Amino acid sequence: MIATFWISLFITFYAFIGYGILLYILIKIKRLFAGKPVLPSVDNLPTCTLVVAAYNEELFIEEKIKNSLELIYPAGKLKMIFISDGSNDKTAEIIARYPQLIGMHSDERKGKMAAVHRAVATIDTDVVVFTDANTFLNPEALVNICRHYSNPKVGAVAGEKKVHIDEKADAAASEGFYWKYESKLKVWDSELYSVVGAAGELFSVRTNLYQYVSPNSIIDDFMISMLIAKMGYKIVYEPEAYALETSSANVGEELKRKIRISAGGIQSIIWLKGLLLPFKLPLLSFQYISHRVLRWTVVPFLMILAFILNILIVANGNSCWLYQVLLAAQVAFYGVSLLGWFLESKQIKIKIFFIPYYFCMMNYAVIRGIIRYSTGGQTGIWEKAKRK
Repeated sequence: MIATFWISLFITFYAFIGYGILLYILIKIKRLFAGKPVLPSVDNLPTCTLVVAAYNEELFIEEKIKNSLELIYPAGKLKMIFISDGSNDKTAEIIARYPQLIGMHSDERKGKMAAVHRAVATIDTDVVVFTDANTFLNPEALVNICRHYSNPKVGAVAGEKKVHIDEKADAAASEGFYWKYESKLKVWDSELYSVVGAAGELFSVRTNLYQYVSPNSIIDDFMISMLIAKMGYKIVYEPEAYALETSSANVGEELKRKIRISAGGIQSIIWLKGLLLPFKLPLLSFQYISHRVLRWTVVPFLMILAFILNILIVANGNSCWLYQVLLAAQVAFYGVSLLGWFLESKQIKIKIFFIPYYFCMMNYAVIRGIIRYSTGGQTGIWEKAKRK
């Protein structure tokens, strides 16, 4: 029982904090031999197509179009495709007002992946950049992304997701804190070898490496980028290219989004099972298991197990003070999380309580996502989460 407790506690700590510490150490060692990475030149950028898939985005789409038209890129090297997949509002009508864009509308809703495949089949540029309809890019985003393709070993580039937080912080706003930590891990992942997957808010791939993943893919952006990494190419992280979006409207909307991602995580682990064996790409497998697989599979259950075992160890009369301190720390952490949940339900805004609450909510979403995927309750057709 004691051995199981310590294994559970160690894996949980490693997945969320220990891996970050280890990454930092490995980066320092690598720099001793290779020096700090040098950013590539922005001269001779490749041709590029920006792809935006939209479903009932009439509230955001005009702002998105204007933001896209303001992006800096060499004249004659950039195309823009806006896909309206099954939209029954004014999204397609608004897109049609702009002759600078290539509009692709379909009345039938087959899911985001089918829409993206439809667009990619028409692309003849060197690079394709994907971004969501409800996010806004910094003007230099495309330049900063595409400069990395001067390195032939780079097959994909992931931009940074930034979450705009208003003054009235709630549990959904803790998403911003989480993404700051995740962004730092991605910077180190990228410097060590490769980022482990890309987020759909902003990422790009070499067009000739794009693979048509199944329309049933739940987190298609992750799958597209990881299939390229599986071929031996690197995924670079570029924090100077970012997509800004607002936080989820409330905790319920954020939970819905996290459950979908968690269901997609399990699907991806099954589809990418070859990466669980470190024989072909050992460094990528190490990063993938450490940064993704543990969080998407065993960690939430190990958290519960460690708590129960800690109670049993203390209740059985173990006199070691360490177990009592660890139990007190766990009780305090989960107590603060419950307090955060209670305050959120009463719409009382005390930010410090929401970070533990958000952490527990994320891990609860993993369990829900595993159940949903196992029971066939999650499809590839995306359901938008409401945002502020």
